[in-house]
Amino acid sequence: MKSQDIRKEFLEFFKSKSHSIVPSAPMVLKEDPTLMFTNAGMVQFKEYFLGNSVPKSNRMTDTQKCLRVSGKHNDLEEVGHDTYHHTMFEMLGNWSFGDYFKKEAISWAWELLTEVYKIKSENLYVSVFEGSDDRDDLGLDTEALELWKKIVPEDRIIYGNKKDNFWEMGDQGPCGPCSEIHIDIRSEEEKAKTPGRDLVNMDHPQVVEIWNLVFMQYNRKANGDLEELPAKHIDTGMGFERLCMVLQNKQSNYDTDVFAPLLREIETITGVKYGRSEENNIAMRVIADHVRAVAFSIADGQLPSNTGAGYVIRRILRRAIRYGFTFLNTKEPFIYKLTPILSDQMGATFSELKSQQGLIENVIREEEASFLRTLDQGLVLLDNLMKDSKNKVISGEKAFELYDTFGFPIDLTTLILSEKGFDLDQKGFEAELKKQKDRSREATQVNAGDWVELNSVEEDPFIGYDELEAEVKIAKYRKVESRKKGEMYQVVLDRTPFYPEGGGQVGDKGIILSSDGEAIEVADTKKENNQIIHFTKKLPKNTEVAFKAIVNKTERSNTAANHSATHLLHQALRSILGAHVEQKGSMVQSGYLRFDFSHFSKVTSEELEKVENFVNSRIRENLKLDEQRNISYQEAIDQGAIALFGEKYGDSVRAIRFGDSMELCGGIHVQNTSDIWYFKITGESAVASGIRRIEAITGEAAVKYFEEQTNILEEIKSRLKNANDPVKAISNLQEENISLKRQVESLLKDKAKNLKSDLKQEVKSVNGVNFLSKKIDLDAAGIKDLAFQLGEDIDDLFILFGTEQNGKALLSCYISKDLVKDKGLNAGQIVRELGKYIQGGGGGQPFFATAGGKNPDGLNEALQKAESFIK
Repeated sequence: MKSQDIRKEFLEFFKSKSHSIVPSAPMVLKEDPTLMFTNAGMVQFKEYFLGNSVPKSNRMTDTQKCLRVSGKHNDLEEVGHDTYHHTMFEMLGNWSFGDYFKKEAISWAWELLTEVYKIKSENLYVSVFEGSDDRDDLGLDTEALELWKKIVPEDRIIYGNKKDNFWEMGDQGPCGPCSEIHIDIRSEEEKAKTPGRDLVNMDHPQVVEIWNLVFMQYNRKANGDLEELPAKHIDTGMGFERLCMVLQNKQSNYDTDVFAPLLREIETITGVKYGRSEENNIAMRVIADHVRAVAFSIADGQLPSNTGAGYVIRRILRRAIRYGFTFLNTKEPFIYKLTPILSDQMGATFSELKSQQGLIENVIREEEASFLRTLDQGLVLLDNLMKDSKNKVISGEKAFELYDTFGFPIDLTTLILSEKGFDLDQKGFEAELKKQKDRSREATQVNAGDWVELNSVEEDPFIGYDELEAEVKIAKYRKVESRKKGEMYQVVLDRTPFYPEGGGQVGDKGIILSSDGEAIEVADTKKENNQIIHFTKKLPKNTEVAFKAIVNKTERSNTAANHSATHLLHQALRSILGAHVEQKGSMVQSGYLRFDFSHFSKVTSEELEKVENFVNSRIRENLKLDEQRNISYQEAIDQGAIALFGEKYGDSVRAIRFGDSMELCGGIHVQNTSDIWYFKITGESAVASGIRRIEAITGEAAVKYFEEQTNILEEIKSRLKNANDPVKAISNLQEENISLKRQVESLLKDKAKNLKSDLKQEVKSVNGVNFLSKKIDLDAAGIKDLAFQLGEDIDDLFILFGTEQNGKALLSCYISKDLVKDKGLNAGQIVRELGKYIQGGGGGQPFFATAGGKNPDGLNEALQKAESFIK
């Protein structure tokens, strides 16, 4: 049974049970501060479980793309070493929101597995929650147990503890007992030796969990207590890749048609056969798995970077590159070549892989090239650490610096050290790593209290498209504490004019004003699990009175101008650069806008001028806002609206049109393009391969910009004695400066010639080495040239020159190549050591190196110490 058919059978089965088939949500999350990525199928439905919104259907089914690489669900280090853990995977699920419960979930799961997929029932085991005697004091899940007894023999029912059979969304929120379904795909001989029930949850590669049925019936409060949910829900998740392994009679997920095409392509590219050695097998499994995770993340809009979710994606890709580099001998980029195979294989189900294929290839290729250069640099640095080591042990602190600062993988460090007969202070490394993790955890950890509920929230609480002020009530609030922001309060209003951060636009600021005149500042507004949260430093004295919510009008209008400008900018780029341009991200706030887009090359100054003129022409046309709320998604697309990549759209959407520019957008906009006043580009740069960024300003910021430019021009004219043509006056100064530089260079060369003959007289012999250490008055280029000239005239020469330039110190060391070879002297190591005296550092080649520092007073001591290296 092909994987495409397995996926289709699952969805069609639950469709026959009155479930609505819904598309996978993006794997990269944008409006959930508790998660970077979708790590389970239930994530896109959290708002329903929490009761913050009502689903359009009480029964749903889907296949959800998931990523597990950090936090509680972290499978990264196991990926490749076994045959059933993955970073990116599909989770097949069926969901009930206050509709059916355990009876239907259990009977339908069994029906699908045994009657539709024809899995032999004697190979299946099920588990039920045995209860807990901790503070929860939960009993055996007798309801699930009795239901399973009607289906399977009791010897196939396993009693699971809280760790295995009680599922929780997080430290707080909906949770409940669960039943897992496990399968034993071992040979009959192995089954006869050891019963399958003894291997359940024992990390056996052929006795694995394939489906988890979660019965959401409790809510975990901030103090740890459990309370019954008002409505009970079903949340199930089945690993698609494991199911394919079972139904295709394979012993490994990687032998299925989900991964086999990728592995065959890796064989073709590298010339290494899968199955010949375990080291190569692991490397190839790592690459096949990781390219999926990286490709799907990029397609969802998350580019590799050095922070947050982008760092996770970069780490996954670098792990794949590292395995290829070490075990498959790949020294050139090659992983990007797998993206066409992946696109052909999964593009029918996940169309973003096809539409974003070019971008995915470009980004992966550039990341590969960059990290391979880093590996080369790291090898040199590690080699220097070994040369400097006195006891064949590399300190954990140095190894961590190599890992943290230069991105050099610790497992590669360990491997190289062992090959060279060195040891790593592993405990020291782990201690440094723990310090970093603790710092990161402390910086991001948020402790939230329980919600205090006062009033209900209106069905459509956001009224900010039409109002900047409104009479409101506090619906609920809670206290939150974090190391970064300290103590704050999250406040939910029954309705609100405050726009929550989303779609690249920052959240509104303003005040909540009580009837007795007390004003509470709203520092930010965000959306979490479909509720609009206002962040305040304190609560009103009386939370139950009426309030007036007032948005900061100036910031809102400036932000709206910038947001509308991004739509016009998008239109301009597609018109001038081509229809291949797609928005890849944006940041819209009061002071400026940032717009990322796909394009294959730097935007020229002429093109930028055309873009700027295009936008300003639309501004001058006084185009009115044409806003369509609650239009169907398909109708908006049929009208020509642009839907942005990586966004989750519902059945009904909001469309924004200014003239010929039409996009799906939930943000705040001006009523007329004339309100933008003027659009000025302030910068254009690269974000990643194939991704460019434009930064720009509008309105008040543009006025301020032109005022500053006028002031600068007046200052220049003043310094040029109010020249009638300042441009010509500056050109004359530049020509004069070039002429003076040539004269100075000529004088310095003459000075160096005179110095050379004088310095030859000062060279002395020390232990058979011609030695010279002296402070001279030349620039860096002149010193290097002089040192090499002296080296041509004098054999076995060791020189250390020091100079002071613009308040900074410079040391330059020259050593004849014969001395480097015969006596093992190294100019790079010497200047690194002597650089301490000038409070700096440096390096270079064994025969010539320099060090710069901020302490010129240390030059004399450094010059005096030079002789000690040859004594």
